[in-house]
Amino acid sequence: MGNGTAGPPPAVPGHSIAALVLGILLILLIVGGNGLVCLSVCTERALKTTTNYFIVSLAVADLLLALLVLPLYVYSEFQGGVWSLSTVLCDALMTMDVMLCTASIFNLCAISVDRFIAVQIPLNYNRRQIDLRQLILISTTWIFAFAVASPVIFGLNNVPDRDPSLCQLEDDNYIVYSSICSFFIPCPVMLVLYCGMFQGLKRWEEARKAKLRGCIHGANRKLYHPPTLMEREQTRLGLLECSPYTRAGLPGECGMNSGIQTVSYPHLRYPHPGHGRKRAKINGRERKAMRVLPVVVGAFLFCWTPFFVVHITRALCKSCSIPPQVTSTVTWLGYVNSALNPIIYTVFNAEFRNFFRKVLHLFC
Repeated sequence: MGNGTAGPPPAVPGHSIAALVLGILLILLIVGGNGLVCLSVCTERALKTTTNYFIVSLAVADLLLALLVLPLYVYSEFQGGVWSLSTVLCDALMTMDVMLCTASIFNLCAISVDRFIAVQIPLNYNRRQIDLRQLILISTTWIFAFAVASPVIFGLNNVPDRDPSLCQLEDDNYIVYSSICSFFIPCPVMLVLYCGMFQGLKRWEEARKAKLRGCIHGANRKLYHPPTLMEREQTRLGLLECSPYTRAGLPGECGMNSGIQTVSYPHLRYPHPGHGRKRAKINGRERKAMRVLPVVVGAFLFCWTPFFVVHITRALCKSCSIPPQVTSTVTWLGYVNSALNPIIYTVFNAEFRNFFRKVLHLFC
């Protein structure tokens, strides 16, 4: 996120060439990786989950960042930090930079909200396809991101003593405002939601183990004590209506679904129950997706926290001397995050990994 990033003083040619090479490689990696993420979710049925639709929104933000912002930023770094284009283009760059990086953070927050709802309020949650709730969350992230960035394009950056050779945010109050809205508020909220989500998963896991023990005990008891005809009929009806967490207060219920491995009873598969009762359950695929998300959030915080600390410190502390090299380094580190997410998906998700391998085999 280059917002507020003043260009360093002219550098030696070697540094400029290194910035150009690094920038081109980074752009190619971001476009290639995030493009594959979008393509995989659009074409692979196994990847069409609600969580992955949020991941596509995040990938789109990274793609647009690589296509619209990074080329101009790399050009500025190649020039040694001297901006030789118009201030209008600089303001457009700053606006897109703030909006897309804010959209990335808000998308991660939207994922945390959606996962929190899925775990803590599971009834009536649609896991098969995207619904109105997810559409509202995704749309809201982009609307809020534009709202945070829009003051720049509407003239906030046009201060009287502006240096046209530098491309940066000029208003310190806006730097503080955008930093708080884009990072220092959503990140703690996101972490709290993830803590709640994992506490809910822990409770579900404990319930699953208790119900598994109850089912095994009941099966062993019936094995040595054959039920009467009436008991067998009641058992058959109970199995048809049984769902792992629809009636969370009833112990000893056995989970079942349409052939999908669930948290409630992961070792067994059951036939389709034959009716439309809604169930609250998390399947194995969703659990894998949830395990990837903390890695994505951790990588994001690692890459962007140094930038925002430097960013807001420079705005609030005019007497603080921050070397231009430090500012440039933390900005590059933030941009690198856009290339990390596809790598994380490949390492931690076998379905993404298989799709990437299949596509790469077509070109290799």
